[in-house]
Amino acid sequence: MSNSLSRRDFLKLSALGLSSLAFGPPFNDSLTMDTGMVVRVAHPSISIYAEPNDQSKIVYQRFRDELINVYDEVISKDGPEWNPNWYRVWRGYVHSAHLQLVKTRINPVLYDIQENGQLAEVTVPFTQTMRYTKFYGWEPVYRLYYESTHWIVDVEEGPDGSPWYKLIDELLDIDYHVPARHLRPILPEEYAPISPDVPMAKKWIEVSLTNQTVTCYENDEVVLKTSVSTGLNRRTLPGQFPTKTPTGEYNIFSKMPSKHMGDGHLTSDIEAYELPGVPWVSFFVAESGVAFHGTYWHRNWGVPMSHGCINMRTEEAKWLFRWTTPVENPEKWETIGYGTRVWVH
Repeated sequence: MSNSLSRRDFLKLSALGLSSLAFGPPFNDSLTMDTGMVVRVAHPSISIYAEPNDQSKIVYQRFRDELINVYDEVISKDGPEWNPNWYRVWRGYVHSAHLQLVKTRINPVLYDIQENGQLAEVTVPFTQTMRYTKFYGWEPVYRLYYESTHWIVDVEEGPDGSPWYKLIDELLDIDYHVPARHLRPILPEEYAPISPDVPMAKKWIEVSLTNQTVTCYENDEVVLKTSVSTGLNRRTLPGQFPTKTPTGEYNIFSKMPSKHMGDGHLTSDIEAYELPGVPWVSFFVAESGVAFHGTYWHRNWGVPMSHGCINMRTEEAKWLFRWTTPVENPEKWETIGYGTRVWVH
């Protein structure tokens, strides 16, 4: 795919000393080293407690997308039972449910984009995208989060004069831009098939709604068992799909390494139900679009949290994506086929 600016053009722009605008996260790009454990608040607000239990005194509040330094991880004797993981932070403790573990890694710019696009993941806690139109100029749209994945289709001059990747949103079929150094291109071998020599009939997945677990089998031997978050059991309006994960036997039929989920609105509202770049999505219920996928908006494993999908740790969703069939084609944004059996009960 041809690029709008060459590497020489970018070097010329840099030499002009164009000032940088605050489109990226509120931290210095030089923080590429390991700075210890850091979490991002992935909820409108959370409470910091005096002790690692929610009956103790609330010391103060933190709000969405604030970054918190973590001193220690704590398993609380006071639970909650399904997720007793707490973090010791400045002046108190915070429960892990609505936090995301993040890092800051700044990347070299990729100038040669593959013809069908290049999959990439966000490697900073969050980054602000911008969209250009002739009528309005540059305007903010989605905020993208750590470990979310996106399709790069070009590299162009951004609103601050530096290299920005042009991304395509497959749900809305629109483009917007993001600072190039905040995304890391994912190589095809990073999601090459796992144990492809095992026949499809010998691989299957069990989802237990009672235990909130996913178990993967090869030849009836467990190769992965992990806690997950399935769909909430709540009322829906007539015509809407239930949010509880449906039971029954299914087969994975579609796999997408990046998927925009949510209401499908173009917005800069960080509280809107928009989840662009949900990573490593393996669909198994066609009617309602239920899938296994990575999750960057909570860590509350062991309790229902979703609109029906199986929320997983991103690294485990990626493993399942690679292990299941149909086998993903790295050059395709979606791979369709009759794949691995899934039993939900």
